[in-house]
Amino acid sequence: MRVVGITGGIATGKSTVAAMFAERGAARIDSDELARAAVEPCQPAYHAVVARFGPSYVRPDGSLDRRALGDLVFRDDAARADLEAIIHPQVTRAIQQRLAALRQLPCPPPLVVVEIPLLFEVGLEYLVDKTIAVSSEQRTQLQRLTTRTGLPPDEAMLRIAAQMPRAEKERRADFVIDTDQPLEAVRQEVDRVWRSLVA
Repeated sequence: MRVVGITGGIATGKSTVAAMFAERGAARIDSDELARAAVEPCQPAYHAVVARFGPSYVRPDGSLDRRALGDLVFRDDAARADLEAIIHPQVTRAIQQRLAALRQLPCPPPLVVVEIPLLFEVGLEYLVDKTIAVSSEQRTQLQRLTTRTGLPPDEAMLRIAAQMPRAEKERRADFVIDTDQPLEAVRQEVDRVWRSLVA
């Protein structure tokens, strides 16, 4: 069983690429999903976030106001570092647990793709065997992000600019998949990488 980390900037198409690998038989682990679960009410990370940032970031139903928290941390590097220090250890443990469970299966999948947007930034390469950078032009990211979230362009740009530059992710990755091209061309790139990884 080979473990592959899928990384890339916000709104570059990581989930689309991961889904294509899943269609071909890969197991899939989404660190964003694990991060959301880590800050559900009653989870240790939830209490730590509320203690650090205060009750003004809690919605009436008790859940975290992720949008408001995002607005804060993408304007304040220290706040973002504090939030990451709370959440990332929980997410890392959850990824390790899921990988261990997959390895225990009678027939483990040939490939596991783990979506980790901040794979290089937080030094999680040790969790994976190979890395894929999903990449697109900044203008494409901006269009996708504003369409998907409704954020105004200046707020969306703060989120894009807060991450490692595209060129650096591409340099550090074993494979690069460009999602500025038509979907069928992206599928062909996924096929090429799949063949290389499961050969």
